[in-house]
Amino acid sequence: MRRLRIAVLTLESTASAEAAARVVRESRHDVVFIGLSDPYRGGLARTRAMVVRSGPRILPWMVVEFAAPRLLRARPGGPLMDAARARGVAPVALGDVNGESARAMVAQARPDVIVTCHFDQILVPEVIAIAPCGGVNLHPSLLPRHRGPMPCFWAAAEGGAAYGVSIHRLAARIDAGALLAQRAAAPPAGASVSAAARMLHQVGAAMLVEVLDAMAQGSERGRDLPLLPYCPFPDRSALADAARRGVRLTDAADLRAARALGGVAR
Repeated sequence: MRRLRIAVLTLESTASAEAAARVVRESRHDVVFIGLSDPYRGGLARTRAMVVRSGPRILPWMVVEFAAPRLLRARPGGPLMDAARARGVAPVALGDVNGESARAMVAQARPDVIVTCHFDQILVPEVIAIAPCGGVNLHPSLLPRHRGPMPCFWAAAEGGAAYGVSIHRLAARIDAGALLAQRAAAPPAGASVSAAARMLHQVGAAMLVEVLDAMAQGSERGRDLPLLPYCPFPDRSALADAARRGVRLTDAADLRAARALGGVAR
């Protein structure tokens, strides 16, 4: 099996930090680049737009996922930074992955494949093409269902919907590339949306490590999927309907998980 050169792109969050760290730590290939998206890019205008769409119910989820791991951090870094240091790779902040400077940094690393895990920026085809083997993404849903940024919410909101993880090729459309691997995995009964996302990202990390090995051996086989509707961030009505049926975006256990990412005792 040849060793691939891997560029990992992620958005450090409570949902995905441990999973991204696992990919960096456990892959048998050479991690040559780690790019971190900034959840606060766009400043207050971006946050305000999300709150206008989703209403105040979305705020606790945003705090637990993105703010708490940073605000409660007791030491520099976290699991992803620890894994990066062990690899000898310094993560780089990416304000715009498709911008000229980011493209140049990725190209300089000469990756064979680009891996995205909870990365909230859409790569244009020219960036994907930097890697000869293209790109692969971890998505916590059973594609083609629940394409979009909060698939665990939509699975919970549907009630009785199947949960799972898909590893798929990056393509010009969101969560629409050829399927490389898929596994059903049910979170514990009563789990919050945040808890379900954490669990599914961990399942997906192990799958992603296996897919990279298959790519190195030339044995991966993609399967095109039908394109079902895109599921955006939920609006006020969807959140209210889900809350009436007992769906919780987050809870105290999720806050403890966020604290633990920063090295604060549970």
